[in-house]
Amino acid sequence: MKKRAVILGIETSCDETAAAIIEENHGTIPNILSNVVSSQIDVHKEFGGVVPELAARSHIEKIDLIVKKAISDSGKKISEIDAIAVTAGPGLIVCLSVGLNFAKSLALSLGKPFIAVNHLEGHALSPKLTTNLKYPYLLLLISGGHTQFLSVKNLGKYKRLGTTIDDALGEAFDKTAKMIGIEFPGGPFIEKFAEKGNSKRFNLPKPILKKGGCNMSFAGLKTAVLKISKTIKNEQDKNDLAASFQNTIQEILYVKTKNAFKEFLSKNKKKNNTFVVAGGVAANKSIKKTLINLSNEEGFKPIFPPLEFCGDNAAMIAVAGLEKYKVKKFDTLNHPAKPRWPLDEKAIFLKGAGVKL
Repeated sequence: MKKRAVILGIETSCDETAAAIIEENHGTIPNILSNVVSSQIDVHKEFGGVVPELAARSHIEKIDLIVKKAISDSGKKISEIDAIAVTAGPGLIVCLSVGLNFAKSLALSLGKPFIAVNHLEGHALSPKLTTNLKYPYLLLLISGGHTQFLSVKNLGKYKRLGTTIDDALGEAFDKTAKMIGIEFPGGPFIEKFAEKGNSKRFNLPKPILKKGGCNMSFAGLKTAVLKISKTIKNEQDKNDLAASFQNTIQEILYVKTKNAFKEFLSKNKKKNNTFVVAGGVAANKSIKKTLINLSNEEGFKPIFPPLEFCGDNAAMIAVAGLEKYKVKKFDTLNHPAKPRWPLDEKAIFLKGAGVKL
């Protein structure tokens, strides 16, 4: 019987120190043997955002313990690991370097293959942890640092269909929360406040809604929230502004996703109407409901990773590592940390004032 590959995944791109071990299950969904995540929310809460130096220091303090726990929880011996996969980018370089150097040292000492994983590819492939996902598929990646539509043709083959030209969606949620006076991290708390608010009270702008195809913009929306936030007098005002903001995001995503469906179908001869939504913002229940309803209207099959695989985690890095391990896509130990590492490296950089759509 062919040996099942055992992959250790390590993730330190931002403010989660994570390690996971998965085991290949030939032809089907892999076995998740362990998935350990240590959050730094308490470290950064007082600053209202992630402080890179503090994040890196926390990674250094925890990574050895987190990896040991992942191995212990898996029931495997360290000698049974077949390859070490680690996030090499994109992310905060001081944070990436911690996980990258640890993984390189471990791979060298064990004499095992080293696999550098693109963090975004980890999100893109995260549904493979729980579903038998087939190529091609349309991906909406919505996280704290990235917001884009991609046609996923195969492992390592991505075509960007649309992107944010300014703020990432998760970033817009966090900044809006801070302006309203909601504690960090903003996303989950915006959703809680929105549940008690009137989503129609404030008429907020929807930048480039009727132009730019699948491209998005959230900076103007954020500016409008800033102006209104200065007039907030009570908790209900907060609830109403949070609800109005979230509802506006849902309306933007509805229109832009509908555009993405059309573009995806026009560019893919192989008919596989699968729509994957991944990244931290995919955990938002209201956004999820909107996109599931739209998918059903347009004849697409929606796939959302389980909640524990939406945010940053090492299981998704391990599954990306497993996919690369199967085709022997290994990396050398001099692979650098890449703060910027787009999935579609041929795509035009679209950010900043004056961008032509």
